[in-house]
Amino acid sequence: MISDAVGVFEAKTHLSALIEQVRHGRRFTITKRGEPVAELGPVSQLAGRAQRGSAKSPSFHMSADFDAPLDDFADYM
Repeated sequence: MISDAVGVFEAKTHLSALIEQVRHGRRFTITKRGEPVAELGPVSQLAGRAQRGSAKSPSFHMSADFDAPLDDFADYM
């Protein structure tokens, strides 16, 4: 995917318009003095919420000593 280069000043000035174009799939490379410093583009995947009961899955594993005190904190106990 080709991205258009946009200077920092222009990006700050026209951020709302750039965001609207990003919503339609367009990507931009933000530059400072001609040097690329950041990318502005659509989110690749939104993080989903954790599902209730996911720890009951057979693939879920918790160490048997999960609740055991840590050796590093022995001086504080």
